[in-house]
Amino acid sequence: MISMKKARRALLGRSLKPVRIACINYAEETISGRMMSQLTAALQKCYDKHFLPVWGYPVDLYVTKRPKPTDWQLVYFDDASHEGLLGRHELTHRGQPISKIFVKALGEEPVSVAASHELFEMVLDPMANLWADKNRNTQYAYEVCDAVEEDSFRVGGFEMSNFVYPSWFEPFEHPSGTKFDHKGTLKEPFSMTEGGYVIKKVNGRRVIKQFGSPEKRRRFAMEDRRGHRSEFRDPRGVHHPGRRAAKRRG
Repeated sequence: MISMKKARRALLGRSLKPVRIACINYAEETISGRMMSQLTAALQKCYDKHFLPVWGYPVDLYVTKRPKPTDWQLVYFDDASHEGLLGRHELTHRGQPISKIFVKALGEEPVSVAASHELFEMVLDPMANLWADKNRNTQYAYEVCDAVEEDSFRVGGFEMSNFVYPSWFEPFEHPSGTKFDHKGTLKEPFSMTEGGYVIKKVNGRRVIKQFGSPEKRRRFAMEDRRGHRSEFRDPRGVHHPGRRAAKRRG
């Protein structure tokens, strides 16, 4: 477990040299080479224009099938049964961070929304182990898209995931007009939209999920959670491969 204080030190201590992220397409039934190039360019544009000025960690995205050993990875699969998928691992076999998108499971959700969600969250918390202290008894997972995950904005012809700002993780009172998310929807720290959810740790042990609405809870329960970031945070996390896969994101 890493607290908000330690999380801040970890983030501030990270090198500002761009992290190279290899974008790898194994979803060859659903994503063409041309679309992969256009999507990666749009993700880079979105990141540089909207995410980087807020969070300050540059990345360099590029399409390849042969990543370098030190590269992080953003990998697209048709579904979770792909033979190259190594179960519930959040690291490559070389020990580098990895995020996965399962395209067929997205339903009507644009792949760009899922990809930007995974990208943003991987960059801010690559090991999925950072927590923000709300008070002595409650911590919130350092996930920057979950609270607003069904909201999006458009960049370069692609829909991109909304994300929260650093102020969202700060439990004190903020001046009027403070933004807590990119679209300006939320009005206070640790809040969420009706289509969002949050992961909380209570009394240092119990990990629970809280949802923005009953409808969101029902949609969430129908998801195939294999390989999902939220499962890494909860030692009791259980896969549900038999459920209908509604959406797949980090």
